[in-house]
Amino acid sequence: MKARRRIGAATAVALTAAAWIAGGSAGAAGLAPYRVVGDAIPAALDGATGDASRGLKIAVDRKRGNCVACHALPAAEATFPGDVGPSLAGVGDRLNPGQIRLRVVDQTRVVPRTVMPPYYRVEGLKDVAPEYAGKPILNAGEIEDLVAYLSSLRK
Repeated sequence: MKARRRIGAATAVALTAAAWIAGGSAGAAGLAPYRVVGDAIPAALDGATGDASRGLKIAVDRKRGNCVACHALPAAEATFPGDVGPSLAGVGDRLNPGQIRLRVVDQTRVVPRTVMPPYYRVEGLKDVAPEYAGKPILNAGEIEDLVAYLSSLRK
């Protein structure tokens, strides 16, 4: 029996992320292609800078981003937040925009067994309602708006 070499979590994340270089079936699904570098997607999905005020609206909208279902946000509009995920207060200090973008696009690339849904992936999903099959939760512009908002959350 061959011995297995153990690697650290950071190395595993880097190797996994490096292996997934484009948005999976992005072209086929009409999604903008993107490139993962380490634990981030450094470039905006649509090439544009997002709007933080629109990103806040997406984060607290229970039918769109719904970030508040699992995360506390430092915003008056974020009523009855969940506590499944970490608080997003100060996330802009902890992660750069590219790291935030990857986590919103597809958190499974960083934490494979996460309960956070991928907001910009359509392949490999299970139990998707027929009307949502083949569609991302958020479009590229909405992802960038959310990234702009989350990046602005600093202590």
